[in-house]
Formats: sequence, C-alpha cells, structure tokens
Amino acid sequence: MNVTKIINLKTLKASAIAGVLALSLASCENAPNSPGYEYMPDMYRSPALKYYNEHTLNGDTLMSAMKPVAGTIARGYMPGVPVGMDYEKAGMYLHNPIPYSDAVLKEGEAIYGKFCVHCHGDAGKGDGKVGLKLPGAPPAYDGPLKDLPEGKMFYTITNGKGLMGSHASQLNVEERWKVVYYVQKLQGKTPGQPQAIPADSTKTAEVKNVKDKTKKS
Repeated sequence: MNVTKIINLKTLKASAIAGVLALSLASCENAPNSPGYEYMPDMYRSPALKYYNEHTLNGDTLMSAMKPVAGTIARGYMPGVPVGMDYEKAGMYLHNPIPYSDAVLKEGEAIYGKFCVHCHGDAGKGDGKVGLKLPGAPPAYDGPLKDLPEGKMFYTITNGKGLMGSHASQLNVEERWKVVYYVQKLQGKTPGQPQAIPADSTKTAEVKNVKDKTKKS
C-alpha cells in the first residue's frame, strides 16, 4: 500500500512538473499577434473618456470635449484670416505660406479655371461671361488691380468683397493661396517673389475704376 502511494505521489509530482514545463515552453512561443500577459494593467492603461461627458480630475469637474487654449494652432493646421483682421491689415500682414513651385502654380491655374474664370475671364481681364452680365465687370488684374497685394486677394477670396461672394466654403485655405499665385501671374508679377506694397495702391485702383465706370455711363 505504502509503495503504491509513494509511486502515485511521484507520478503526480512528475505530471505537475511536466505541466509547468509545457506551460513555460508554450509561453515562450513566438506569437506576434498574441497580446501577452499584462502585469498591473491599471498602472499604464488610462480610462477612456466619452465625448461630451463630464469627468473629475484632481477634484475639478471638466468636460471631455474642451476648447483649445486661446491663440493656439493645431499641428499641421494652416490658419486663414485671423479674427479681427480687416481688408487693409490683410494687405500688410498676410503673406502666402505655401512654398512656390511650378506644380503649385499649375494647381492654382486649375482652381482659377473652375471657380474664377466665369467672372474674371481667362486672362484676368474681367471679361468672363458671368462678369460681363454683372452691374460692374471685375477690374483687370494687369490694370487697376495690378498692385493688389496677396493678402488682400486672400482676404477677398475668403470673405468676399463688393459683388464677389465668399469662396471659403468652396476652397480650403491651401487652395485659396494657390490661386493667389496664379492671379499674381495674371498681374504680370513673378509669383513666389516678395512683393512691395505700394502705399494706397488698391484704394487708388478702386477709385480709378469707379471713375472709369462713371465716364462710360
């Protein structure tokens, strides 16, 4: 009897040792899709927060969907016209942030052909089929608007001016700046080069354009 018990105990121990070894070997298998075993996961897994819910942090009750800090810009975001900037300030302070290249100019030309040519015409003379039916055709880019700064162009495309409505819903910020490059070409300028801003150039152009219309009428 005693011998049998001893043999059974030895068999049980051997089986246990074999099971542990088998488990150890199985855990050492190369399984790239296995999540493995986690030790104290609460130390490195933060609880997920649901959108538009309240949560408590250090005794303060906060909203999960929080507004960014005032004045900050998200990484990779290209801002448009800053809040509070008017038409005149845009002409002085807004400059094209997109590096110039022939490919960018080509994209600007394509955008111009889709959204601008109807009023401003192929060569920017203000002789587009729609523009000719307006109470006042758009001024020519190489004429009254030849000195219009890039910042004022961008401001007008974004917010609209006069008979021209805002194109902010049709063109994103990057597309607006690309078409500005092409408009500079129609002005007779070299796109991508720093442009001097003549004093009151656009005001003078606008006044001259009004006088010309008055004479014609």
